[in-house]
Amino acid sequence: MTGYTVLILLVAAERVAELVVARRNAAWSRAHGGVAYGDGHYPVMVALHTGLLVGCLAETQLAPVPFQPLLGWPMLALALGAQVLRWWCITTLGPHWNTRVIVVPGLPLVSAGPYRLLRHPNYLAVVVEGLALPLVHGAWLTATGFTLLNLPLLAVRLRCENAALVRSAAPPAAAASTCSTC
Repeated sequence: MTGYTVLILLVAAERVAELVVARRNAAWSRAHGGVAYGDGHYPVMVALHTGLLVGCLAETQLAPVPFQPLLGWPMLALALGAQVLRWWCITTLGPHWNTRVIVVPGLPLVSAGPYRLLRHPNYLAVVVEGLALPLVHGAWLTATGFTLLNLPLLAVRLRCENAALVRSAAPPAAAASTCSTC
């Protein structure tokens, strides 16, 4: 087993840990009146993110290229940095973080941690990881394919999440007309 395969398996294990946290947080949100949005795009997102990991392994097995240190080491640093940013987001949001869009009405927006700097820092982590993780071992097709497929999905996700946040903060009559993409 190569070091790259171990890296991808570690990222897969990290994803399982995220799902455990997300499930716990979803239960918390629902117990506090949380409303789910965007369930239609969620299966596509899961498939795409699973495809990223499968693509990384498949491309490096089907079209093996030697590790290129000038590309691989900086991409590894970026991929690890994306993981750090992701977990900073998760810990900052606490029970509000989820892989789904579940919003508890009336709660204020989080403005601590990375949210002081960016409105959606977790999505920056996703974009960086989608490029960097495959390029650690030269999987250009996977990096390109994931990025091109992820950009329109991310646009849908951002519209949905932003509309859900507006909806949860708006009075009930105004909230009904704010989310056309969810």
